[in-house]
Amino acid sequence: MDHSGHGMTMDLPPFTLGRGLAWSADPFFLIACLLGLALYGWGVVRLVRRGDKWPVGRTVAFVAGVLSIALMMCTKLNDYGMVMFSVHMVQHMVISMVSPILLLLGAPITLALRALPPAGRGRKGPRELLLMLLHSRYMRIITHPAFTIPLFIASLYALYFTPLFDTLMGSQAGHIAMMVHFLAVGVVFFWPIMGVDPGPHRPGYLMRMLELFAGMPFHAFFGIALMMASSPMVETFKNPPASLGIDALSDQNAAGGIAWAFSEVPSVLVLLALLFQWYASEERQARRSDRAADRDGDKELAAYNAYLASLNTRGG
Repeated sequence: MDHSGHGMTMDLPPFTLGRGLAWSADPFFLIACLLGLALYGWGVVRLVRRGDKWPVGRTVAFVAGVLSIALMMCTKLNDYGMVMFSVHMVQHMVISMVSPILLLLGAPITLALRALPPAGRGRKGPRELLLMLLHSRYMRIITHPAFTIPLFIASLYALYFTPLFDTLMGSQAGHIAMMVHFLAVGVVFFWPIMGVDPGPHRPGYLMRMLELFAGMPFHAFFGIALMMASSPMVETFKNPPASLGIDALSDQNAAGGIAWAFSEVPSVLVLLALLFQWYASEERQARRSDRAADRDGDKELAAYNAYLASLNTRGG
């Protein structure tokens, strides 16, 4: 299937879910997905062979994340997404908001740091280069909320409401670059918030929730703007092929509804993950305190009781 041009040459039949889910692989994303699964699988096997444990839930989350990208980019959804705004919006929302969350829950950086062997004294191997990148100023900047939140918002408004979108949709390379950008923006936005992998910016749980909710209303506003528009706003989707049997404005309204609805999905997913992490962190802290109390005969409690007793004596 030809992805070049605005997709106007495609003689696609009217959209149905069955037709949308038919196999139609984009070679770039197919290779990237297979490579991602292979590298992650290599890391897990290496840990298991060494006798280390790796949570099954993380593997399931990462595989689900990769499969969600493949579902969007290696099926006919990708072909329909070239000519239907609503299908394109599903691709955009899944790749920028669902796939990154699942990939991050898989903790690929933690896995890489545990699986990659140290290069030895004075040498730099993949593990050392990854650590250098994690601690670099560049990484501190691109994961800081002052950068990630505006980028997250600009990826919607600056792209769809300027000619940039039409330019990118005009070539296969542009379309791939746009989808990679959506994924990258989602990863850098959710990475500091999810907090599974180590990273340069790691705020407290309350701050993470505020970061999450700072970006989401703009998604909802973007969706509402598309739903309320009285004429098609994006050149690429103004004249859909007659074979689809759709109205451009109705399709745009549907795209707006999808963008608006999706602004809630990641909020719920991330909030659940954050609350679970917060609870687990409190449990670990409580266990550490218990162990410390067992070791030192609960010195902290004894000191506090002595302090209370001294206050009583002073009061008397």
